[in-house]
Amino acid sequence: MRRIISVLIILIIFSGCAHVISKDIRILADKEIPALNYIREPDKYKGRIVILGGVIASSLNTVEGTYIEVIQKPLNYRGIPEDTDISYGRFLILYDGYLDTAIYSPGREITVAGEVLGKRIGRIGEMQYAYLLLKSKEIYLFKYRPLPIRFEIGIWHVF
Repeated sequence: MRRIISVLIILIIFSGCAHVISKDIRILADKEIPALNYIREPDKYKGRIVILGGVIASSLNTVEGTYIEVIQKPLNYRGIPEDTDISYGRFLILYDGYLDTAIYSPGREITVAGEVLGKRIGRIGEMQYAYLLLKSKEIYLFKYRPLPIRFEIGIWHVF
């Protein structure tokens, strides 16, 4: 009985450590090149499969499919966008089909595996912006987390 309980505990612990993108897609993805390179020079990497993530800025349904504008964030080892102000820019995801923009809404975290299609010129406010454009192969939308919960133990120094 102890063995069964031990095995169940281990399975539960390790199931929480799985990557959000399937292994089949991760094998195809280019992991050697930093996200900054893709965002700055999207045309150079056309045809490559990449895994990027961040926070949704907007989404729009068109006749081509659903476009999701994402503020890029670094991903942790599980493919989850980190809670940081660090970002190399924005990118667009093209999903071939319909996604409800009320669900894929601003502020939601997302990770995508997609093929680099190049760049697409758009606007942020009144400014022109060259977006990295990805055609999605797999999307993972995270549950809404209104406030990050942190637990820290440390020693505080007061001067």
